[in-house]
Amino acid sequence: MLTAKQRMVRGYGFAIYEDGTRSFATVGDSYHEDIKAYAAGNFPMEKLDAALAAQRITQAEYDETLALIGTIDAEVWSGI
Repeated sequence: MLTAKQRMVRGYGFAIYEDGTRSFATVGDSYHEDIKAYAAGNFPMEKLDAALAAQRITQAEYDETLALIGTIDAEVWSGI
């Protein structure tokens, strides 16, 4: 069973990276790192590239997400 925080991070991740209904500007700062780590651990490069191309995320957010791929932080969120 997922915790409330895990559900929020997962939901925000999909809303930002996949459908663009949210942005990092509309999500509390305390969630930013976890959302990026979630994306790094769960989304393939194609989805990250598409989010950048569609301007759902900024270049800086994209770079910060890529920097988390393969890290412990991303592994913790992998599969959630």
